[in-house]
Amino acid sequence: GGGSYFLASRLSDPFRTLEPLDVSQYYENANSLRGNVYKIDAQVLNLLQWSPANGRLYSVDAGSGASGGPVGVLVPPDFKAVNIQRGQSFLMKIEVGEAGILIVRDLTKK
Repeated sequence: GGGSYFLASRLSDPFRTLEPLDVSQYYENANSLRGNVYKIDAQVLNLLQWSPANGRLYSVDAGSGASGGPVGVLVPPDFKAVNIQRGQSFLMKIEVGEAGILIVRDLTKK
């Protein structure tokens, strides 16, 4: 029973092959991570900014412990059909872009 639960939970993560973002390392030097792709298990905290051309900037909680914490993520206009609200949880595939900005490349609601 426990093995099937573990297997089902692993298979339900569409980004299981990606390394989770280490938020403490990101805080230390985001520019050194530019171009890398990670996953985060994010809970939406607040909408910080919206622009029709650039998308929506959210503050999210990227997990707990030493490797988690609050970060800002940019959701490009490609995802305008996705309804994102405070308190919702998403699995996100993110890329560390120019100037260390976290850009969502894919997401799925939990």
